[in-house]
Amino acid sequence: MSVNIVYFAWVRERIGKGSEVIDVPASVATVGDLIAHLATLGEEYEAAFQMPGVIRAAIDQEHVEHSEPIGSAREIALFPPMTGG
Repeated sequence: MSVNIVYFAWVRERIGKGSEVIDVPASVATVGDLIAHLATLGEEYEAAFQMPGVIRAAIDQEHVEHSEPIGSAREIALFPPMTGG
């Protein structure tokens, strides 16, 4: 399955791109699995996801937990914690 991954804030800065379409391996079932998979794609991804627990996610523009199944997602957004102001 291919899915559009969108990166925000320092996640985007560390990876060096705002979005990309990736082929998700069959073994990747949840958002947490996806983050772990992305961390294996190179040094820049490893740097972006070195603290996976702080990464927030949204599937098709709905905020979700890391345990959320990816299912037939069209877009998954990954971003650091948001601060108010």
